[in-house]
Amino acid sequence: MDPLYLSQIIPDVLDPFISTISLRVTYNSRLLLAGAALKPSAVVSKPQVDVGGNDMRVSYTLVLVDPDAPSPSDPSLREYLHWMVTDIPETTSISFGEELILYEKPEPRSGIHRMVFVLFRQLGRRTVFAPEKRHNFNCRIFARQHHLNIVAATYFNCQREAGWGGRRFAPEGP
Repeated sequence: MDPLYLSQIIPDVLDPFISTISLRVTYNSRLLLAGAALKPSAVVSKPQVDVGGNDMRVSYTLVLVDPDAPSPSDPSLREYLHWMVTDIPETTSISFGEELILYEKPEPRSGIHRMVFVLFRQLGRRTVFAPEKRHNFNCRIFARQHHLNIVAATYFNCQREAGWGGRRFAPEGP
């Protein structure tokens, strides 16, 4: 089963979509696999992010959101925006884009937080603008406002350094 469904990122954060481009996220030279468990000490610095494809005329926006802020049991700040980079040319890395919202390292205080990277295809360069605030960002509304299409997504789980246990999902009904 797709990790985005298993973790309930679809439907909590994203509507169903078909991934059409590769998205490679690397923290400290370690490739991020969907659903990996990372402590805050492993995500202090922004990751290296590479976008696949073969047409440098196409641009993308990358966001990193926490749909479980401030806690999974009370996500009143959902979706907290940790990072936004726009105008990333296809076939390159985020270093070729424009960082509109500076990277803020995840520091969950309670529970296990899903940290979601979403890659959107833009209509053109300089067509995406930063939101006024980080808290209560909404990927769906943001995509509609800026005429964006989701082309890739991945996530990792993050909890405080001394955290333990696992994310629990309600069993599926009959």
